[in-house]
Amino acid sequence: MVPGVLVGRCDVPILTYGVRVSIDRFQVIPAAYVVLRRDDQVLLQLRRGTGYMDGYWACAAAGHVEAGESVHAAAVREAREELGIGIDVANLVGLTGMHRTNGTGKAIDERVDWFFECRSWSGTPALQEADKAADLRWFPLAELPEPVVPHELVVLSALAAGSVPAVTAYGFDDATPSAGRLGPDA
Repeated sequence: MVPGVLVGRCDVPILTYGVRVSIDRFQVIPAAYVVLRRDDQVLLQLRRGTGYMDGYWACAAAGHVEAGESVHAAAVREAREELGIGIDVANLVGLTGMHRTNGTGKAIDERVDWFFECRSWSGTPALQEADKAADLRWFPLAELPEPVVPHELVVLSALAAGSVPAVTAYGFDDATPSAGRLGPDA
């Protein structure tokens, strides 16, 4: 073994540079969500073919943050890839950061989601990934369709009520009030 190098999960080397490193540190998967707004309406897509919440309405643009990418860049990229629109980072307004879990203890179920509101973009939003979405529609915030992806519904409902907390917890026993709980007893 090379001095200053530990081997972590999946035999990935971790350079320590003489610093003590925990190789079993808790990790979360980051994602960016763009809530496109037009007056009191939001643009939602109907998920299909993804294997996650298919048949549910969801934010029109959302996805994982890629390695080396900021959450802002991820939001802009997802809007371009999923809707074919251009967004200037300056037009992204932070709504909430959501820490959520499915309560399984598996790394795949531990998430940090960054929700942004956007009221200005270039181009006309249109489905770009028809294999992942069956429909794209504007809905009044006060009249959302059913069903909506549960953790996204928490943010959209708070937005409709006029008060989105800066940080939201979802799926934990001590989750943000009214943010719900995931799992079999939900």
